[in-house]
Amino acid sequence: MMKEKMLPITTKIKEFKIIIAGILFAFLWASASTATKIGLHAAQPFVISIFRFIIAGSIMLILSHIIMAKRLPQKKEWVQISIYGLFNITIYLGLYVIAMQKVSAGLGSLAVATNPVFIVLISAIWLSHKIKFKNILSLMLCFIGVFLAAYPLLQSSFATPGGILILVTSMIAYSLGTIYYSRQNWNGLHILTINGWQTIIGGVFLLPVLFLTYESDQNIFNSDFWFSTSWLAIAVSIGAVQFWLYLLKNNPIKASYWLFLCPIFGFLIAYFMVDEPLTWYTLFGVVFVIVGLYTTLSSDKKIIKHIET
Repeated sequence: MMKEKMLPITTKIKEFKIIIAGILFAFLWASASTATKIGLHAAQPFVISIFRFIIAGSIMLILSHIIMAKRLPQKKEWVQISIYGLFNITIYLGLYVIAMQKVSAGLGSLAVATNPVFIVLISAIWLSHKIKFKNILSLMLCFIGVFLAAYPLLQSSFATPGGILILVTSMIAYSLGTIYYSRQNWNGLHILTINGWQTIIGGVFLLPVLFLTYESDQNIFNSDFWFSTSWLAIAVSIGAVQFWLYLLKNNPIKASYWLFLCPIFGFLIAYFMVDEPLTWYTLFGVVFVIVGLYTTLSSDKKIIKHIET
């Protein structure tokens, strides 16, 4: 009898933990855009990126190799990690931080929420699967949503067409990186080892661009800079990712639905932290993106589960 009573309590505690983890993931993931915006008031984009990658990568590698005593990558694994870092860090986050100079923080978080749609569509092309009508429909809904949310921002100088194009390109790079990662044999290499080294290596690939564009008078290492880089490195690159992995471990399909909260949190955080406007266009844009995201997640569960695990 005692075991029968304890089981529902244990289940409820687990469900509560999942809910808390999901909310924290969505909040932290969505906060990246606003944190980047704050940092850009104090420093150039690649300066922010390099510091972020050094802090996050170093912490993950210390945890992996020193505290957890996980093995180093071997031979071919270094190549795999380097390619993954090129897509996921150098190109994706390199372009993303540039785009955040030209678009609002809320719009940045809205675009990030469309990643699963790009992943499914590109995965279908990459793996020679038949592209479903729902794939095209979900992509169209997401583009309409981003356009609606961006429309008043374009008129009030909170976004530019070039910034939106760079943002979309960064999403494609992230999707390519995710699919590449899912197609590789990692031979049991720990996830912290992979993420730590791909973050460091991806940052190294950005160093030449940093040296070419660096202007000392545009970088003030003040509280805004350190808050931004620390938050992006610890709260987003480490914290949000760990919550995401916890959600994936429990249920890869249900984990994806927490992405629905990201654009909502993103616009709210931007509204309260950096005074970005909220309009009816914002609401309808978010709704279109959420519907597009739901269309993808509900029709391509097998692909999503394969990619995420």
